[in-house]
Amino acid sequence: MTQYDYDLFTIGAGSGGVRASRYAARLGARVAIAEERYLGGTCVNVGCIPKKLFSYAAHYGEDISHAKGYGWRVAPPAFDWPTLIANKDREIERLNAVYAKLLTGAGVAVLDGRATIVDEHTVELGGRRISARYILIATGGWPVVPPVPGAEYAISSNEVFHLDRLPRRVLVVGGGYIAVEFASIFHGLGVDTTLIYRGERLLKEFDADLGAFLAAQMQIKGVRIRYRSNIARIDRPAQDRDGSLQVTLDDGASLDTDGVMYATGRAPNTRSLALEHVGVKLATNGAVVVNAYFQSSVPSIYAVGDVIDRMLLTPVALAEGMIVAENLFGASDRSLDYENIPTAIFSNPNVGTVGLSEAKARERHGEVDVFRTTFGSLRHQLTGSGEKVLMKLVVDRKTERVLGVHMVGPDAGEIIQGFAVALKCGATKRQFDATIGIHPTIAEEFVTLRELV
Repeated sequence: MTQYDYDLFTIGAGSGGVRASRYAARLGARVAIAEERYLGGTCVNVGCIPKKLFSYAAHYGEDISHAKGYGWRVAPPAFDWPTLIANKDREIERLNAVYAKLLTGAGVAVLDGRATIVDEHTVELGGRRISARYILIATGGWPVVPPVPGAEYAISSNEVFHLDRLPRRVLVVGGGYIAVEFASIFHGLGVDTTLIYRGERLLKEFDADLGAFLAAQMQIKGVRIRYRSNIARIDRPAQDRDGSLQVTLDDGASLDTDGVMYATGRAPNTRSLALEHVGVKLATNGAVVVNAYFQSSVPSIYAVGDVIDRMLLTPVALAEGMIVAENLFGASDRSLDYENIPTAIFSNPNVGTVGLSEAKARERHGEVDVFRTTFGSLRHQLTGSGEKVLMKLVVDRKTERVLGVHMVGPDAGEIIQGFAVALKCGATKRQFDATIGIHPTIAEEFVTLRELV
């Protein structure tokens, strides 16, 4: 008779938790997973997937307007928000079912409800205590809305996917990737959009050229951006029956809007798990502190994904979950290399990036060579849109190794993925130069850059 009910008990059925559970079961472990909300976590339900669907939707209006430059006569388009919501919901329901099938098909017991930690080998769920050799925390993160007066009138990225109606005017607060994505989405769907950011440059965690260039392109498209601004309070006028809001900024300016969306960060979702009561060390923001193998300060308790607050990316959580499963139940003893992990921002235009920013490269490697170009793509030579593309390479001067590849432009994520492989293999600028480009494409510019900045 085994000592525990399960070999692995996972709390949270998001990307990392599901991947770890599935592969642990395939390696012969007895596995259970508990989820209190929805299978697939943030990514499937209120993150990557619905956000990308919304991003697609937001591009169609602009694409239709550009078609006339190519000879198409198109009637003025009309957008229907309820149709998008209904179709999005149907796709999410399909993915929820896929996740359930993947788990049960692998032999994982799927339990509904919020599990809490009793001790290093025990969880409690619905009044029942369940023992496990290992416990994995994969509860993700949660949007943070600052406690300003009237914050109850604002929404976060969680609620935006379920709005009854599309606002006529909206204020998006923040300067990170979620903020610029939703500002682009709202604007693309015909909403009068203003982006408010307390800093001086968008995407401050990325290469400096990316945020500055993206902001300029968004403003050309019609998104208003207010820097060095923050909301002091939000009011709903008593006499206003249409649901509009009055927003007062910290400089005293007043703005009228129909919606306020905060995209000012996320916090690890560890509250009410009772982790601190069993000795699991938490960071000041609530993140589970783990070592290179995702083991917490309690040897039998592990954590992966957004809850450890390393890189808040779905593919990263998947990789972390795989490593935990292989290390615990396979013949593996490895950690994750966080260098050269690519990412994309589905703003309009898109942003794609892999490797070091110019500033980080100079900090780590000293002398670097920078190759950068901006140009109007062939596609827009007939549309008259004025949209530009930015492409940039950061190269170690001594070794010629390419340290960073950065782009703002159409399909940046699709393009950067291939260059991420090159950086992982240690490609040099000489090898980039020796590569024949595909003509005419935007991507070929990365292998034809010759002039130093």
